[in-house]
Formats: sequence, C-alpha cells, structure tokens
Amino acid sequence: MSLTPMTTLDGSGPGSGHATPPFRSSISRRTSISLSLPASRRGSGTVPTMTGKDLPFHHRTNDGEALPHATKKTMADHLRKYESLFTLTPQRMRMIVDAFEETLDKGLQKEGEVVPMIPTFVFGWPKGSETGSYVALDLGGTNLRVCLVTLQGGGKFEITQTKYRLSEEQKQEEGEALFDFCAKCLKTFVDSYLADFDLDGATIPLGFTFSYPCEQERIDHGRLIRWTKGFGNPNVEGHDVAAMFRSSLAKFGVPIELVSLINDTTGTLIASQYVNPRTRIGVIFGTGCNAAYMEKIGNIPKIKQLGLPDDGEMAINCEWGAFDSFSHEHLPRTKYDIDIDQSSNKPDEQAFEKCISGRYLGEIFRLVICEMIDDGSIFLGQNTYKIEKPYVLETAFLSLMEADPTDELLTVVGIFTHFYGLETTLAERQFFRALAKLIGTRAARLSACGIAAIVSKMGYLDQGCDVAADGSLYSKYPGFPDRVHQGLTDIFGPKGKNIRTVHAEDGSGVGSAIIAAMTNERRAAGIFPHC
Repeated sequence: MSLTPMTTLDGSGPGSGHATPPFRSSISRRTSISLSLPASRRGSGTVPTMTGKDLPFHHRTNDGEALPHATKKTMADHLRKYESLFTLTPQRMRMIVDAFEETLDKGLQKEGEVVPMIPTFVFGWPKGSETGSYVALDLGGTNLRVCLVTLQGGGKFEITQTKYRLSEEQKQEEGEALFDFCAKCLKTFVDSYLADFDLDGATIPLGFTFSYPCEQERIDHGRLIRWTKGFGNPNVEGHDVAAMFRSSLAKFGVPIELVSLINDTTGTLIASQYVNPRTRIGVIFGTGCNAAYMEKIGNIPKIKQLGLPDDGEMAINCEWGAFDSFSHEHLPRTKYDIDIDQSSNKPDEQAFEKCISGRYLGEIFRLVICEMIDDGSIFLGQNTYKIEKPYVLETAFLSLMEADPTDELLTVVGIFTHFYGLETTLAERQFFRALAKLIGTRAARLSACGIAAIVSKMGYLDQGCDVAADGSLYSKYPGFPDRVHQGLTDIFGPKGKNIRTVHAEDGSGVGSAIIAAMTNERRAAGIFPHC
C-alpha cells in the first residue's frame, strides 16, 4: 500500500518535496522595527518580489491585542480538513490515468468527442536542417507575441520578439476587432524590424500560433471549436480564424502570407524536438493547459477518408483541458472547483484546465479563504471586502507564499497587508503557505496524470522520453516540475523516472516558424500539397 505523506504546517516533513526556490536569493528580509506602546510592538518594511517590486508589510507581534485571531491549533485543524480535500493518492492517480487514456483514444476515433484530439497536418518531425527567416505570431492567454525567427540549421536559431499585453476587455470584444489588433501589432513589428528586408513585392511567410481548439482540414485553415482561457470574443466560434486574420492583414496592408496555423503546444513539441531529438511530448502549463504528441496516421480513424499513408506520422493537438467535462466522473473536484466552473463563462467545460491551470489556482485559494472568513475562522473584526472580489488573488501570489524564505513569512505579510489591507498572525501565514502548497501540488500531480496517459498510450515508459514543457506555471511556480516528476514515479513506480520534463522556453514561437518552414518544403516537394 502506498502512503502519501501529509503536509506539515510549516511545509516540511517527509516526502514534502520542498525544494529551494530558484529565485530564493532574490528575496531578502529587510525589516525596520518601530517601537510604540509596550503592549503592541509593530514591524514594518518591504519585501521585494520576483518582478522587482517591493511589497510593504505591517504586522503586530502581540497577537492577543485588539483583533481576535486564529491560533496555531485551530489552523492545524483546518489544514487537516483541506489536506483530505486536495491530496491525490497514487491509487486515485492511476484511476485517472486509465480514464484519461481511454478518452484520448475516443478522440482519435471520431469527431465531436469531449477531448477532440485534433489532427494538425504537421507531418513528422523536423529534420534539423530547416533554414530561412520566418515571422511567427503567437496569440496566447495573456500576451500577443510577434517573433522574427531565423533558422540556421543544425538545430540552431536566432529570435527577435516583441510582446503586447492583452486586456480583459480585448478578450471579450468583437472577434474582428481582436484580429485587427493582431494585424496592427504585426504591422508595427514588420515596420520596425523588417524595414531592411528587400521584399521586392514578395510576402513574408508567417506561422500563426493560435492557442485555442480548432478543427483543421489543412494546415493553413482552422475553424474555432470554442474559446478557452477566459476568452469570449463573439462571432469567432465556428468560423475560420485563418480567414478572419487574412482579412485583417489585407485591411492594414501587412505584407504577410499565412503559411501555417498551429497550436502553441504543437509549436513547443516541434521546437523542442528540433534541438533535442529525445522529445516525444509537448505540454503547456500556464494560463491554460494542453499537450501534443506525434501519432501514427493509421491510428487516427477519423481522417481515414483523406487517403494518407497509415505508416506516416502526424502531430496531434490533444486539447486535454476538456478532459472530464460535462460528465465529471473522474476528477476529484472540490466544491471550490465546482463554484469556479459554474460561475465561469463556459460552465461544465474545460474541467481539467479549471483544476490545474494558472488562471484558476489563485481563485481556488481565495474561495477557501472566503469560506473561512464566512465561518469566522480568520480575520474577525477586519474589513475583508478587497479579498472578496473574484479573481483578485493571482496564482503568482501562491508562488510567492511558497517561496517565502523568512521565519516570520514576511512576503505573506506583505501580500495580505498591501493588497487586501489584512493583518495576519504567524499561525495564519503558515496555514496560507501550506494551503498554497496543497493546491499547487494537486495541480502538478493531475498534470502528471495527463502526461502518464500519453506515455502509456504510446508505450514510451520502458525506453523513456523527454517531455517539452512550457508555461508560467511550470517555469515559475516553486517545485512544480519536481512534483510532476514525483507524480510520474507514484503512477509508474521506479520506471517513472524514465520520463523527464524539460523546460522549453518560448517554444511556441520558434516551433511556429519551424512548422512554416516544414510546410513550405513539403508543398514544394509536392507531398500532400492540399493538406
């Protein structure tokens, strides 16, 4: 029988998986103490965050004065409750993997399945010899990124890029306006960085990374199935997004030819394999979540009518964030997950994504805090209206809490005082950090279940493989990769160590350029020219 170690209040304990955060050295304890009345010593100062901003903090060391607070004993009682809700045992993980693998197979059989398993029309792996300059545009969940990628062959490349922040309003405005914005940003980039290119009336090849599920009949076409990651732009779902973007490019006179439309996860898969041939799976753990891998065409019955060779290979964009949507039979959803789902713009959809992605982890934490406020467990006598606003507590704050290196947890002090105007005791701060770890660990272990399903389906376990991983959750959340690896070991036993995740930073942009190059080469050679 496998036992999952319990998390102690200070985050330590056997099997806690606590690793020194990579940015630990950038956080210092800078405290100036001002003595006022003997009965109430107060500390104040600032704590720098990962982004370089200083969080002011203010705390009292006499917890029994003026405001009623929770004690360490009551916080430990609460922690045990949430441990039972958020802890995933190896046995439960294996059950999820079995259901996940079955769902992936169903998506390959026919259209309209919950996890759509979208054929990408990216045929096989790159050779590593692809060369040339390509523009890539990546419309992600948080940023719009424009890149100039120069492929040098031999797995080498150079990249120049600019990022544009997407506002929440832009994610809900008319679809045409969104693509017009993309075209204007691309025109600005072309005018700034490609002014010296002698185009002589030619157009620049573009790989468009569109990180939302689309049905494709060829690589330069894609009909949006549904928005994810909080987008809700009207008049886009059911339409060809490539055609919409081409219209915007023409409207603003941008000298660009859209060669390929891909998902960011497919781009990450191909870019990583370009430099590391051991790569077999690409995953994104950020604002959303997804996976891609290379499948035998003969194992994709739903495209059999295209007459493609069974022994050929094609990348599959899983869109696995939809796993267990609608039926909700397999994921261990808590009432907080259900609240988030039912209040979202897509109720009952993207069930897996809502349990593990960076968009939702902070909100899960906030809902627990609000429940404890309502039952009188914390913050009695304080004004809590700031923390009661949905999505006001970002997942980045959970990262900071877990990474806090100070004995007094001064970073946690700074978060609650600066952003929410709330005073905390040390016992409360220890609980908050332990709660953040529970939520973050559950996300990592569920992520491991998705990876394990593809590994099991494709028979990669014995030989082993690398999993190219990108996204802010994977790269910035303390201990996330280690917890994924521990999850794989809990699922597979010692052989789980054969599966290694590797950070693939900015893979989607480079991958889009490589796929555009592969597509040009394929079509020039007359291979599947209509795909």
